[in-house]
Amino acid sequence: MELSDQEQFRRDSLKELRVMGIDPYPAAMYPTNAFAVEIKENFRDEEPEPRQVCISGRMMSRRIMGKASFIELMDSTGRIQVYITRDDICPDEEDKEMYNKVFKKLLDIGDFIGIEGFVFRTQMGEITVHAKKLTVLSKSLRPLPIVKYKDGVAYDKFDDPDLRYRQRYVDLVVNEGVKETFLKRTKVIRTLRSVLDEAGYTEVETPILQPIPGGASARPFITHHNTLDIDLYCRIATELYLKRLIVGGFEGVYEIGKNFRNEGMDRNHNPEFTCMELYVAYKDYNWMMDFTEKLLEKIAIETNGTTKVKIGDNEVDFKAPYRRLPILEAIEEKTGFNLDGMNEDEIREIAKKCGIDVSPSMGKGKLIDEIFGETCEGTFIQPTFITDYPVEMSPLTKMHRSKPGLTERFELMVNGKELANAYSELNDPIDQYERFQDQLRLSQKGDDEAMFIDQDFIRALEYGMPPTSGIGIGIDRLVMLMTGQQAIQEVLFFPQMKPESKD
Repeated sequence: MELSDQEQFRRDSLKELRVMGIDPYPAAMYPTNAFAVEIKENFRDEEPEPRQVCISGRMMSRRIMGKASFIELMDSTGRIQVYITRDDICPDEEDKEMYNKVFKKLLDIGDFIGIEGFVFRTQMGEITVHAKKLTVLSKSLRPLPIVKYKDGVAYDKFDDPDLRYRQRYVDLVVNEGVKETFLKRTKVIRTLRSVLDEAGYTEVETPILQPIPGGASARPFITHHNTLDIDLYCRIATELYLKRLIVGGFEGVYEIGKNFRNEGMDRNHNPEFTCMELYVAYKDYNWMMDFTEKLLEKIAIETNGTTKVKIGDNEVDFKAPYRRLPILEAIEEKTGFNLDGMNEDEIREIAKKCGIDVSPSMGKGKLIDEIFGETCEGTFIQPTFITDYPVEMSPLTKMHRSKPGLTERFELMVNGKELANAYSELNDPIDQYERFQDQLRLSQKGDDEAMFIDQDFIRALEYGMPPTSGIGIGIDRLVMLMTGQQAIQEVLFFPQMKPESKD
């Protein structure tokens, strides 16, 4: 491996530390008892005795001023200034030269160190730790891309998205706000789980490798199990397994886990993504709309302290209730075309009039989905339930109780994108089998996203499933909304990327 001058210099410093008997990667536990933010929050000038602390973290800056120096230490909570003097660190005269060599020459920005000392306020008013002992904890062999400013201009910024996503470990260290986004992600999921647990629903786990990719219309990833000598699919949804548990007697079950879809990548899609699916017996999609808007309102308040979130130029308000609009009415509202009662060929002509490219493999449902996606979806900024989808679009959904040809389904649109998909679940095994047959015919026409026939799921329904409502919420998109991010890569620690160039 070809090393830069800086990388070679740091490796030379590493060797010198070892020659001096200093282990640059000590195995012993370091007894940290305080953190940067907590020290600042709890400091009181009137304390009779200065507080003794032991802190650890990365050295992010250093100002050497003769026998005294200031460094900035960054730990998991933030940054704090540390004051270091040669006489405090090395009171014995014979050790002073070691201090000069180690601290001034062999330590570098990015190294992990431990500091024991006491807290005070400098004449400039900054809360600082006065070091009495310094311990090397981990030597950094690559220089961090520290941003420098001159005449108001920033240099050496680590802001290239490709580099940031590949080297998230660097992004988290040097770019402010990145870590906070992921801490909010944790809070979103924690709040979501708390609401579901308090409602009495059971968190479960279902298979990721499945013999049939069911529960959604999507292209799967395929792998092979050597021992069984069968192809398996990375799950595209948890739906069919969770509904099996409702058949088995659970009142309400949910899963927060990874799904995988072998499809396009953009600012809103990643091949693997996190989804929450919830199924509750004896409920319908009207109940689920009420539950969902209250759930999202709660998450917004817990995450941001308010129901309102700024996303680019838009302000989204998650305060319940949300507008409810049937999909065919939405299309008519945005395009002027009333698709109610039209057959496949007529809808195909409408799609062409709207300037939408369509293929012969698209059935009626796929055509309506394309028209809605191209002409309507992006216009719904405030949370809006799009309801009552045609049966061709909804193979797992109950027929509408009062609108022939439609189903009891909704999708929740927020900031121009789908956030959630929910149904009054189809629990008629004969109807379900016929719907799967329709999907098979679409597959034979060339639709590679059509659903497979899951015979075991049909068998489960034949044992009887109570009236049930289910919903899937995209966690990554939910986090995007709650943090004001406009790219899914900003809320995934390690998004999928093309291989790095060998050049």
